[in-house]
Amino acid sequence: MRVKITLACTDCKQRNYHTMKNKKNDPERLEMKKYCKFCRTHTVHKETK
Repeated sequence: MRVKITLACTDCKQRNYHTMKNKKNDPERLEMKKYCKFCRTHTVHKETK
């Protein structure tokens, strides 16, 4: 049930991180606060297709 997802910065729209998630436990899109090396700050990253 675990699938690979890509996280993109909400400010600069760069795809910075890859991670795994369980579709059964988290059916909606994931949001995490991560460091963006392009913005040089901590921003919210959302799951992309």
